[in-house]
Amino acid sequence: MTEDRITLPTSSDVKSAAKSLSSHAIRTPLLEAPILNKFLGGRLLVKAEAVQRTGSFKFRGAYNKISRLSDIEKTAGVVAFSSGNHAQGVAHASQLLDVPATIVMPADAPNIKLNNTQAYGATIVTYDRGNEDREKIGRDIAKKTGATLIKPFDDPEIIAGQGTVGLEIIEQSVNRGVRPNAVVVPVGGGGLIAGIGLGLDLQKTSIPLFGVEPEDFDDTRRSLLSDRREINLPERTSICDSLLAESPGELTFALNRARLEDCLTVSDREVQTAMAAAFAHFKIVVEPGGAVALAAVLSGHISCQNRCIVVVVSGGNVDPQTFAASIDAVEWNALPLVTG
Repeated sequence: MTEDRITLPTSSDVKSAAKSLSSHAIRTPLLEAPILNKFLGGRLLVKAEAVQRTGSFKFRGAYNKISRLSDIEKTAGVVAFSSGNHAQGVAHASQLLDVPATIVMPADAPNIKLNNTQAYGATIVTYDRGNEDREKIGRDIAKKTGATLIKPFDDPEIIAGQGTVGLEIIEQSVNRGVRPNAVVVPVGGGGLIAGIGLGLDLQKTSIPLFGVEPEDFDDTRRSLLSDRREINLPERTSICDSLLAESPGELTFALNRARLEDCLTVSDREVQTAMAAAFAHFKIVVEPGGAVALAAVLSGHISCQNRCIVVVVSGGNVDPQTFAASIDAVEWNALPLVTG
């Protein structure tokens, strides 16, 4: 399939998704910390998707997609593959809509994600991340059972659902009387930032949009440079388990290469500092992958000086041990931005 034949979602699809989600998704807050603003010399607004249903933005796309299935499709159930956040979003949306759900998850996914997915009523099938193909497992289950495969990011209705984050950012910014100079978003497969771009453009704002990836999983950054979808090397590792997609999606890359200003990278240490800052200043628990956009601003990769920057904190599903280790790794007394 070539990109000129694919059907891309539009800003109108985001508007439709907002109606579907209006009584189900949480309108997450836009947080601000005066001490941090003073340190940065500007205004930082944090869109806290860590407090969304299931602890991440993924519920938005999952509910939008599953709610639009036919009655026959709902009866047959759904299947998804995910490291955890999409898994929980699909499981909970399916629970609310009374749809059977099977989720293919890596055996080494954080326990909190495995346990929560099961608690939402889904059947879990685990796989070895290093030796097995989760997409093949998911497709085989769908073929055998007749279930609908719910992709984690490369689906028009998933992207449209995630785009409601961008729509809310504009509405909340207007209510505060500010116009952001940029919006900064974590990037894995690219569905969240692709949707946010559509949501921002619904109001024809032309606000610059930046993506952020872990430094060893910079497939979108490299794809933007080469103008083709690049892949990540399998031997790379990162604490950002929610952002370890092999490559950008076909739909997401088609949207993102036309909308993104740039895609930046951050180190695991910068991510840990951002997790500590989120805990200290915004009183929220953020998972590593959810903290990369905040890390880009706090580390100076994107300047907040004399500007208003909106950062999306995309998820908060982190095991207590991982969170504690990340917080302990930060030298609190040496970092004024996290000791306010």
